[in-house]
Amino acid sequence: MKNTLVGLSLAAVTLLGLNSQQAYGAQYKVDTAGAHAFINFKIKHLGYSWLHGRFNTFDGQFSYDVSKAHEAAISIEIDTASIDSNHAERDKHLRGKDFLNVSKYPKATFKSTSITFDNEQKGVVTGLFTLHGVSKSIDFEIEKVGEGQDPWGGYRAGFMGQTRLKLADYGIDYDLGPASTHVDIELHIEGIKQ
Repeated sequence: MKNTLVGLSLAAVTLLGLNSQQAYGAQYKVDTAGAHAFINFKIKHLGYSWLHGRFNTFDGQFSYDVSKAHEAAISIEIDTASIDSNHAERDKHLRGKDFLNVSKYPKATFKSTSITFDNEQKGVVTGLFTLHGVSKSIDFEIEKVGEGQDPWGGYRAGFMGQTRLKLADYGIDYDLGPASTHVDIELHIEGIKQ
């Protein structure tokens, strides 16, 4: 059961995977090479505790200009086999047919269709998320962490986002119990201006 719950969490995290985007504003590449971006997830275990994990391999880009933030866009692609719950046997189960089925669905993607900001710092991203062969429109709340020059002559911008996914919506229906039907996902992105 514990392994199963983690598997569901990972699947949910995968949903945050972003695909491709149109170019508006300044273009940024997600800084995965410098380990300044993270896709994390958590799912309840029996309703008594939380299981945490992440996806170690993903890539993406986004466009953003504070003067026309409503034209921003983001796309992300996740390697589903990179799921990591800090437990080798559980991760093996999560990669299998009960959950992510990574041999058949090696990638999860997200491509934004709209971004609205309530102010300069907070907003909502809507986009198409594809996981386990299923594509659905999802929303997640975002917050701008900051932007500016880095010590190496570059320019960076960072955002975080979070959402909750229902595993059954993506064809992942392994019974983890009534407390573990949804996965919470967090996306932390720092981008380098191109």
